[in-house]
Amino acid sequence: MVDIITLIKSAIMIIAAILIVLTAFGLIRYKDDVERILYARVHMLGVADMACIAALLALNEPLLAVTYFFLTPFASHAIANAYYYGEEQR
Repeated sequence: MVDIITLIKSAIMIIAAILIVLTAFGLIRYKDDVERILYARVHMLGVADMACIAALLALNEPLLAVTYFFLTPFASHAIANAYYYGEEQR
């Protein structure tokens, strides 16, 4: 008999996979001709990050999920900050 916890974990994994695929389509759809497109892309990747964190929690990897939860905002901020300050030198 299937345990209810297993069904919930499966549902979380399916939802996370759908969010990651939608994020990939969004990243591919946007062209580079729009000004400041990087900020929209960083926001979309934040959605994928949250989906990955939910998937890690569903896979019983809380330490990895917490580490990912704290490190990805720093990486996103560093990328956006480098893009913002790198524009002045073009």
